[in-house]
Amino acid sequence: MGIENIASLIFLFYLRRQAKKEEIPSHWKRQIDIGLVIVICLIVLQGTGLVGSLIGKSLSILLISYIVYTILNNAEFSSTKSLVYAALPLIGVSVVEDILELAWPSMYKSWENLFNVASFFAFFWMISMYITYRKQKKALDKERIKAEEREKEFQITEALKAKLELEVAERTSALRLQKEELEKTLADLKSAQAQLIQAEKMASLGELTAGIAHEIQNPLNFVTNFSEVSNELIQEVLDLRSKKNESKAMSDEELEEEEILADIKQNLEKIHHHGKRADSIVKGMLEHSRNNSGEKVPTNINALADEYLKLSYHGYRSKDKSFNSDFKAKLDPSMPLVNIVPQDLGRVLLNLINNAFYACHERSKKEVIGSEGDIADPDVYENKGTKPFSPLVEVSTKNLGSKIEIRVSDNGSGISETIKDKIFQPFFTTKPTGYGTGLGLSLTYDIVKAHGGEISVESQEGKGTEFIITLPAQ
Repeated sequence: MGIENIASLIFLFYLRRQAKKEEIPSHWKRQIDIGLVIVICLIVLQGTGLVGSLIGKSLSILLISYIVYTILNNAEFSSTKSLVYAALPLIGVSVVEDILELAWPSMYKSWENLFNVASFFAFFWMISMYITYRKQKKALDKERIKAEEREKEFQITEALKAKLELEVAERTSALRLQKEELEKTLADLKSAQAQLIQAEKMASLGELTAGIAHEIQNPLNFVTNFSEVSNELIQEVLDLRSKKNESKAMSDEELEEEEILADIKQNLEKIHHHGKRADSIVKGMLEHSRNNSGEKVPTNINALADEYLKLSYHGYRSKDKSFNSDFKAKLDPSMPLVNIVPQDLGRVLLNLINNAFYACHERSKKEVIGSEGDIADPDVYENKGTKPFSPLVEVSTKNLGSKIEIRVSDNGSGISETIKDKIFQPFFTTKPTGYGTGLGLSLTYDIVKAHGGEISVESQEGKGTEFIITLPAQ
């Protein structure tokens, strides 16, 4: 049969098994099958003697040479190369032996024993290499299986990790939403608590001041009424004495009595004036601390601000004919309806706007009547390089989304830094005696707080003041 044919048959069967396992590309399968047919035909022809020894061995040598060359020069057969390297010495000895036998028969006879020994050692080398190759292949297969298992475990671990990360992200998102809801609920509770405390404080203060008013109002009425009556009586006495003494001159004693009566009349006028002031303070306290039962209703803030701006201007104008000021309303058209007690917020706006007009009017009086005379004269302003003072009060609204903002500003004399922190305290006022009770801004502060809002002030001396109110939009 020949070593070459046996080696060709073994190599081709091994390659065919690899092709079935798809360890080598499928396009080699047809060529491997053709090679198997050729080897089997050579074996049959050589065994039956239908082909001469020279042709048969030559074809076998060419076929094994082609197979070995193809395997060693193609990367697809890398797993078969070890088997070829193991059998290569035996194939080499057999090919040299066949060539020598065909070319120089006499020399082959003398070297036949040497070829037999070489073939034995080559065969032993092939068996040893094959056993080593099988062990290495098994070890490599084990490592490959372990690597595949590790890869599979890694993929499973990555899948679990991704799943856990997704679950953690979902849980974190849920916890974040719960936290935001809890924070919102807590803020709502705090706001409701603050409003409840403020309402309880107002109720308690209302009860207290109602009692005080009851105790003070009656004697206060007595003082003012009787001082007024006494003043009228003294005036009648003075009128009678004046008629009685028309025809004659008054003595020194009568003149002295006249002066005493005039002093008493003046004192009674002062008592009546300050009694009226005390009466206005008591009424202011009652208004400040009264328990308002008004309900919150959706209200158009723009309409409310515009209404009270005009009301304040015309009210101030009716009380003081010398008063004059410009006013503007910058109202945000996107302002939503806001749940408020309209009467209370109207009182806030009216108080702030009245104060703004008062500040402008006071500054205009200072600039018109100064140490240099009437500096309202345009010629005087031109010489001084300045322009006449133009009073301005401005009310603006703005939609901030979750909140709304109301600003009341003026270009009056401003508020000093030393008293800015005190302006919301009850009974604190910078107005002259008789012009304010000091309860307006305190009442304003309490009403804004009762609505869950905030009020702040920005001011610069000599430039003006701005009050800023923020209220919840819902």
